[in-house]
Amino acid sequence: MKDLDRITINPNVCLGQPTIRGMRITISVILKMLAGGKSIPEVLEAYPELEEEDVRQSIRYAAWVVSDQIQLTPTS
Repeated sequence: MKDLDRITINPNVCLGQPTIRGMRITISVILKMLAGGKSIPEVLEAYPELEEEDVRQSIRYAAWVVSDQIQLTPTS
């Protein structure tokens, strides 16, 4: 996907988890920080090698993955 050009998946890096630009910073680490209340500037401070667009693409990637899920069990 063109607008997610910073997200890379390599089976030899972080066990194939999605990472940012091939670095060993996984999308899940970024999302967990944001979910835990950290702001984008705080994420960037913790990982100075990241850029704001890396964090924004992580969020877009998560939204894309979740939107592609199929519900297999009926809800009440």
